[in-house]
Amino acid sequence: MKLVTELRDKAFRWLADDPDAGDKAELQQVLARAMGGDETAVAELEDRMSGELTFGTAGLRGPERAGPNGMNTAVVVRATAGIAAWLRAQGHAGGVVMVGRDARHGSAKFAEAVASVLAGAGFDARVLPGPLPTPILSFLTRGTAAVAGIQITASHNPPADNGYKVYLSDGAQISPAEANVIEAAIRGGAAAVSVPRSDTYTTVSSSEVDTYATHVAALARGDSRDLTVALTPMHGVGGATAVDVLARAGFTDVHLVAPQAEPDPAFPTVSFPNPEEPGATDLLLATASDVDADLAIALDPDADRCALGVRSPDGGWRMLRGDETGVLLGDYILSTLDRMTHPDPLVATTIVSSSMLGSVAAAHGARYDETLTGFKWLVRAGDGHGTGLVYAYEEALGHCVDPDSVRDKDGISAAVLACSLAASLKAAGRTVLDALDDLAVAHGVHVTDQVSVRVTDLARIGQLMARLRSAPPSSIAGVAVTAEDLLPRTDGLRWSGEGVRVVVRPSGTEPKVKAYLQVKAPVADASALADVRSAATEKLASVRDEVAALLAG
Repeated sequence: MKLVTELRDKAFRWLADDPDAGDKAELQQVLARAMGGDETAVAELEDRMSGELTFGTAGLRGPERAGPNGMNTAVVVRATAGIAAWLRAQGHAGGVVMVGRDARHGSAKFAEAVASVLAGAGFDARVLPGPLPTPILSFLTRGTAAVAGIQITASHNPPADNGYKVYLSDGAQISPAEANVIEAAIRGGAAAVSVPRSDTYTTVSSSEVDTYATHVAALARGDSRDLTVALTPMHGVGGATAVDVLARAGFTDVHLVAPQAEPDPAFPTVSFPNPEEPGATDLLLATASDVDADLAIALDPDADRCALGVRSPDGGWRMLRGDETGVLLGDYILSTLDRMTHPDPLVATTIVSSSMLGSVAAAHGARYDETLTGFKWLVRAGDGHGTGLVYAYEEALGHCVDPDSVRDKDGISAAVLACSLAASLKAAGRTVLDALDDLAVAHGVHVTDQVSVRVTDLARIGQLMARLRSAPPSSIAGVAVTAEDLLPRTDGLRWSGEGVRVVVRPSGTEPKVKAYLQVKAPVADASALADVRSAATEKLASVRDEVAALLAG
């Protein structure tokens, strides 16, 4: 592979417009190697210059590196200038914009760049004091009548990544239509080096941040607080806030996983800092066993996701799937809901999550909706505005238990509700698994799983989806299935038959194609539950094997 003139010139133009000396030096080194004939450097340069990051499921997200196809100061400056132009066009010139960040490499620098561009554009930029959970940014954006909020975070992505998440004035993520307008404003904007910047932004007071902890602690339900909890923030920013909130709520016997307690952008104890990944919660479950916990809780690094671990009947520990936690919290919230305040409640999940929540909602006389994946859709469930929404979840460990205050997933408020449920069950001599059994008897066994293929070449994703569209399966695990193409609503496929459903789609946050699997079966009574669950689990394994083979091609 040789360096072509067009690629070289594109790199020179980017270097001329880059305001960050460190980023310029980094890209210059790659360019110099490429000009010297290093084919690996040519390929790297081509990747870095292949196009600017675009707004996906959760805003901008990509590897922290110089060049337009990475997270760096120039990209952040241009994105913020585009958002400032969009806000002015919406009539919000001079308004308050909240700015937060996590503790990843580069996050402090990027948050400063965001604030300085907003201040230079005449906005009242207010920066959160240090690395804090993403839900705090959403809460303060909504609660302070800000015109927008911007959080620098890559959530649970690998250590090399960083990201940029945008919230509207109501604390919800931007919609795809709004993202398209913002991207147009970015493309039409000035070079990063020419964007005005100012240091006139302010820092949010600790007392204002504290309003989040006070509010979330008050979400606890019931009177029982006797609960021993093991908790990991997975090297992220949620540990101190979670312990503080739980203590205020009355849950004081909380044990942090020591090696993962403090923010560390290297994430040294996990391959991927995602509670869904195999092995990521091993230290949590070991700690839960050591302290004889009643409940284990894993937050992801920016604390907007929450995973639960429970003790099995054999004495071991296992993590609940996101769908299990989802239906538990959904049923608990609907069971304890003040119907005077919420006379027509709505709960929602996504097209790839378990369908059990629909049956739970019907049993409680609540409305139910299924949306596309992502909380930008979930918080707008029902009528497009989320009217009456009291709970939403996605199987990827995201739970919105307090939509009136945080219109996004929030791992810390979900942890408060999970502890309330577990403590109430413990006081009654029961466990979380007992509650899951009750739901299965009432609504049928729903077992779910996931198969994913991670790619290094993003072109493979489109190729794989095209192959599956052209040659869909006619049966899965012995069950005849019909194929449904979810385009143009979303880039996805659904194969469904009697008791079997598979949804395949590209991930919006990682270079993966994911297949979401469900097997469901009715349960005659409690005595039949074990046999039905065993048969459903066996069928799910067959589904998984066949779908994995289809994805592997």
